[in-house]
Amino acid sequence: MLLTANIEEKSIGTKHLFSGLKLHIERGNKVAIIGRNGVGKTSLFRMLSGTDTDYAGSITIQPGTRIIATSQEHTDVSDTSVMAYILDRLPEYTNLKHIIDTYPEHMGDSIRKITAYTDALERFSALDYYIIEDRILQSLEDYQLYDKATMPVSSLSGGQKRFVELIIVEHSNADLALIDEPTNHMDYVAKAAFLDWLKDVQQAVLVISHDRDVLEQVDCIIEIKNGSTHTFKGNYHAYLDQNVQAAAVQMHDYAVAQQTLVNLHKKIMQARAKKPTWSGTADQKNPFVVIERRLQKQHDEITANMHEPNFWIDRNSAADLDKKTSDNYDKFKTRNIRLHKTSRGERQRELVRVEGLQLAYGKDPLFAPVDFSLRHGDRLRLMGRNGAGKTTLVSAIVNVANGMDVVTRYSGDISVDRGIRLSVYEQEAKVELLHMPLANAIEHIYSELGLASTPEIIMRTMGDYLFDPHEDGKVLVANLSGGQKARLQIIKMLAVDPNVLILDEPTNHLDLPSIEELENALKNYYGALLYVSHDSYFARTIGGSNLTLKLCS
Repeated sequence: MLLTANIEEKSIGTKHLFSGLKLHIERGNKVAIIGRNGVGKTSLFRMLSGTDTDYAGSITIQPGTRIIATSQEHTDVSDTSVMAYILDRLPEYTNLKHIIDTYPEHMGDSIRKITAYTDALERFSALDYYIIEDRILQSLEDYQLYDKATMPVSSLSGGQKRFVELIIVEHSNADLALIDEPTNHMDYVAKAAFLDWLKDVQQAVLVISHDRDVLEQVDCIIEIKNGSTHTFKGNYHAYLDQNVQAAAVQMHDYAVAQQTLVNLHKKIMQARAKKPTWSGTADQKNPFVVIERRLQKQHDEITANMHEPNFWIDRNSAADLDKKTSDNYDKFKTRNIRLHKTSRGERQRELVRVEGLQLAYGKDPLFAPVDFSLRHGDRLRLMGRNGAGKTTLVSAIVNVANGMDVVTRYSGDISVDRGIRLSVYEQEAKVELLHMPLANAIEHIYSELGLASTPEIIMRTMGDYLFDPHEDGKVLVANLSGGQKARLQIIKMLAVDPNVLILDEPTNHLDLPSIEELENALKNYYGALLYVSHDSYFARTIGGSNLTLKLCS
């Protein structure tokens, strides 16, 4: 066993995260951690990596185990180059390289130093470090960072730094890798490279991800729910099968427990009613008092150990449930975001037309000419490598819809219908929202869009999108989890009842139930949809045609 965690209690401020959480990782395991946003997945990673020690319980790691975790902070890298940063983070590399480079100058006839030097050469070779820079350059190319090798880490974007962390993990030869949301911001080539690595890697991997393509490559899924872990052997499809079976059993057990409480309550009332009728002597115990106490004890024990079930079953499995189980599921299923304004009758017409369009920064166009149009009900998936111009194309369409010039135009034309109502799902919240409490941020969004924003409307909106109106409404947007920020962006996107939606990687940061809820809403969406997504499950569900931006040679 590489790692065993027994977390008796973990809280952050007044929020209770875990109690009785158990986790076991064996050598070579590929394990995914899933769970609703805010259940403590990232907090668990910090505890496992040793950066958070404020908990009750124990984490036991097999002696000699090398653990590497993707870093979220890069404040102390100064002017370190990307290549140097990666090499410095590889286990043993710096020490072995130092011995190999310096010992020949001063080891002389020292048996100790000669032995250390010889061992270092053998270890360096065993770890494939003689060609490590070439292998790192290939990985940098896979992640479109080849030309960044000599640049300082501080010059990279947040997404590029995430890719650097993955490259470190891939070349670390660590016994256990902890990886948090690896495929966010990846294009399809980078994602394919990561999935190939995950499929073939021999070391143990513990990954936080709700990317279903990633979940298909693991051999165990651990779901964090109600402060504890629930283990499902196998990949995503196996998880779905086991999840629906476990949910059915637990719903049945809960229904039985409820009925047991009803029966016990009746018996308690009967015993209580008979107490005054007992005519025994003063030195004898009233049998009905004894019966009442015994029944009440059973009632209290069941009540203390019974928690209302909270389930999510994927839509395909839910459709196959028998009526009784389906009725139970409707009562107990996990509360999902409630999306409004996604179906409305509107005359069919062309909303966007793009003809022979090329966009450019400077003199050279970003991509070859493209042509397409969008009508009500159309779905168009925009594809291409990072840097191919997808975001630039989206921005150009938004500018035209808002009556603004397209400053990046190289050739061609964009035209939009006069009645267009266009909304964009953005991955990042605007800077001005970050320092506002959530309730104020929603009010600010509504105000900017010219919409009514009474306290009742704001409270109802927060509830519809799984926020606690009283607690979450006071939290600064900057302090929300990734999933919570994503839900805020969905609020903004749908507020104006748009007839054209543009979505840029909408499943990033969302948990599985929220992803499926978004997919269900978009399937029923009446307008035109232009989307960028490297989630193959999402693309199959939404459907439509594909448009790949081809780089100009």
